[in-house]
Amino acid sequence: MVALVVILFPPLLIAFLLVMERVEEPLRRPASPREVAAFVGTATPGEVETLHNSGVGRAMGRWRQRRRVKRARSPLV
Repeated sequence: MVALVVILFPPLLIAFLLVMERVEEPLRRPASPREVAAFVGTATPGEVETLHNSGVGRAMGRWRQRRRVKRARSPLV
């Protein structure tokens, strides 16, 4: 049993680190001026409140998530 843990732990740790890298990448990406302009033009009151309370990074993340969901729901033309 211990041998199994010793053999499986490193690959599982590496897999976890790779997944976390993909999760963190959008959070580290700075907002472009075009994205900020689009955010200011289309932000909901909740997103503006997030901007006020938590800063640009979290507000842009929330806005990007809303746009991603909206794009996924719209039919392909």
